[in-house]
Amino acid sequence: MGLFSKEKPKAAQPQSQEEPELDPIVRPGGVFMIKLLMEEACPMPEAEEMERVLSAHLGKIEPFGARDHTASYAAWDYPAQFKDASVPVQLAIHACEPFQAEDIDEMQRSQMWACMEQRDSILSQCRHAVLAHDMLGGGLPMQSRANLLMDFLEALVELYPGCQAVYCINSGKLILAETVRQHSAEGLERYIQYIVNARFFNISGTQDDHVVDTLGLSLLYIEDLQYHFHGMDPNWVVGHAYSLASYLLHGEKPMEDGDSIDGITQGRLDPEVRWPCRYEEALIQPKRPVLDVEMGEYAAGRRG
Repeated sequence: MGLFSKEKPKAAQPQSQEEPELDPIVRPGGVFMIKLLMEEACPMPEAEEMERVLSAHLGKIEPFGARDHTASYAAWDYPAQFKDASVPVQLAIHACEPFQAEDIDEMQRSQMWACMEQRDSILSQCRHAVLAHDMLGGGLPMQSRANLLMDFLEALVELYPGCQAVYCINSGKLILAETVRQHSAEGLERYIQYIVNARFFNISGTQDDHVVDTLGLSLLYIEDLQYHFHGMDPNWVVGHAYSLASYLLHGEKPMEDGDSIDGITQGRLDPEVRWPCRYEEALIQPKRPVLDVEMGEYAAGRRG
């Protein structure tokens, strides 16, 4: 987790912006969706085995509904709070189906940085997938939901030993299943490493303008991040984005419009360099609000 010092603006100016029409994939608090990718089709695990593994990772669970093509469970240790009721989050695991890698477009493929070297072989060889998702998860606090989803993910890669990779539909991130099985991250950091996707784009028509942004934070009611910049090593900016994402997930309060955070000097966080943050509309699809980080002398473009 990166360490940041946050600073209030001297006089933050309120902004009035119309709500953009959001893609359901990035809707705040929306449905979390992943696909377990595998070479061979596989049957759904036996009910007893599924309940044993899920309860070991998630605590008290209860199956409900028919199990012909979907296994559904109530996670009683994760009650979602709504205006008139408290109900357990529901988890669904669907039967294995053919996977159409062709449905993933070139833009999405170009941002699979977590396993870029294995990307083509995974997408060409894995022709089957198991879809899993939650329901009502948006009623959980952000940290509780992040832990639930990562406990669910760890249970899934145990239940499906033939799973080679995990594709998060919400963020476009592709990771090796072994990364999860080896417990490469712990606690809330699992969500940052396994789900949040920091993307990188060159801006056409410019000499040196870039955008780094993230996908995946909006599921937790945290605005995704955006950096529009030039003249700095993009790898430093990607590292800053992941550190800031971790800082926001571990925090108790969201950033306010106009707050400033530590910037970068020679690749390291520097509390003497202040980068203001403002809520803007994303420059790169999908259309959504983002927390735009204005990188001082390295900032590119115009802000609202």
